[in-house]
Amino acid sequence: MRGGGGEAKACMIAAMADSISRRALLGSVLPSLLAAPAKRPNILFVYTDDHSYRTLSCYKEAYPWVKTPNIDRLAAQGVRFTAAYNGAWCMPSRATMLTGHLQYGVESMHMVGEYPGCDYDAAKCPFWPKVFRENGYVTGQIGKWHVGTDTGFGRDWDYQLVWNRPKFTSTATHYYYDQPITYHGGKTEILKRYSTDQYTDWAIEFIENKDRARGDGSKPWYLWLCYGAVHGPYQPAQRHLEELAGIDFAVPADIFPPRAGKPDWAQKINMWEKDANGRPVFNRRSLNAWVRQYHQGVLAIDEGVGRILDALDKSGQRENTLVCFTSDQGLAFGQHGFRGIKIAAYDANIRSPLIFSMPGRIPAGKVCETPVRGADLPPTFFAFAGLKLPWAMHGHDLSPLLRDPGRAWPHPVLLAATGHSFGSDTTAIPTDPEHILHGGVPWYVMLREKNLKYVRPLVTDLEELYDLDKDPEELDNLAVKREHQGALRRLRAAAIAELRKTGCGFVDRMPAVREAEGGA
Repeated sequence: MRGGGGEAKACMIAAMADSISRRALLGSVLPSLLAAPAKRPNILFVYTDDHSYRTLSCYKEAYPWVKTPNIDRLAAQGVRFTAAYNGAWCMPSRATMLTGHLQYGVESMHMVGEYPGCDYDAAKCPFWPKVFRENGYVTGQIGKWHVGTDTGFGRDWDYQLVWNRPKFTSTATHYYYDQPITYHGGKTEILKRYSTDQYTDWAIEFIENKDRARGDGSKPWYLWLCYGAVHGPYQPAQRHLEELAGIDFAVPADIFPPRAGKPDWAQKINMWEKDANGRPVFNRRSLNAWVRQYHQGVLAIDEGVGRILDALDKSGQRENTLVCFTSDQGLAFGQHGFRGIKIAAYDANIRSPLIFSMPGRIPAGKVCETPVRGADLPPTFFAFAGLKLPWAMHGHDLSPLLRDPGRAWPHPVLLAATGHSFGSDTTAIPTDPEHILHGGVPWYVMLREKNLKYVRPLVTDLEELYDLDKDPEELDNLAVKREHQGALRRLRAAAIAELRKTGCGFVDRMPAVREAEGGA
């Protein structure tokens, strides 16, 4: 019996040990099985206006006297893209950011009445922030609006402090003072304060939830912060009027025509005059003075970015917030004869800065040399939010490049500029100069593949082809040279393939290109 009792006791101890072991195992596994899903990230999308990559000191193309320490800090905390192409001018770039479609895929949007009057049918042209809102995000938009009189409050946005340019057309140039701001779909009041500073304050209030606009603050949020700077008239804050004294730089090589190898339309661009010494001036102001003022206008943006990053840090939200910084397009000052103009396919005109940062999820201090485009940003935001795309978009989720900026990327960048026309209104390509030319630039299709850029005008004129590694200023048009005809034909075909892939209506209606003498 004793022996039997001891055996029974041993069995009991073994059973207890096994039970404890199983409980310990379950104790370690169950929390991970039963835990709530990972917290969805906030997304802060900072969007500047006419803001060239050349104005940020984290870009090697910036003048040596440029200093933007706060935006540089953001770049040091994330991935900086060397080349981003978001649009050819303000309205289509914003339409792309709201739909994920290139300009010819944005249906029902059109210009109406006095510029910048425009409208769209929300049923035919839904904006994706509505989907975030329906999936538990608090959505906010602050600042400039330029895609229709309907700003989407209550449908796309929970929170909105908006300068509705298409509605208040008489204030379309009020980029820095005296803006009519509409508060959450209700009252409209004139803003007397410097807009860049006020937008920053509002963004910080939203982040800190001071006015309880985000309820109890438990929901993730998406905020689109749309600065009006540094759009013309490039008005700096009063505190920056004495900055950047004594700056100097080389005058762009092709500021005055003729421009060897360039198409006929490009020969006509001549927005500067020569002073008595042959130096470029406009309205009796030197190129140097214009460029200085433009860069002064960036300083308040840089300060604002620093204050916003500090607010994210202090509120404990930085590590759970994806920050994306970019602009609608760039701006040329002297390059290829332009003055304060975007639109043209040259990097000086339309290339934007692009930085992503999210500590712990995106590597810090990395540079991605893969060219990307604005249509890639909405799919990327959806991927970070863990949401499926509500419709087919023209871009690609950039998450793989954010994880590994040096990885191979099979997607070329396609951009199409169709003036003031959108969607199916672009299917029939106009032939009259009034509709085909925008700022002196004809409609065009651009394809960027690694270091090569191809541009096809949608008028009968020369194509353009540049090797941006060897010719970053885009002065040597390889399309007119016999030895580059193979690359020209390949990229021409690649552009057509991308147009077909994205359902472009005019792909089979493009006019013939003009062959260069000795090129074929």
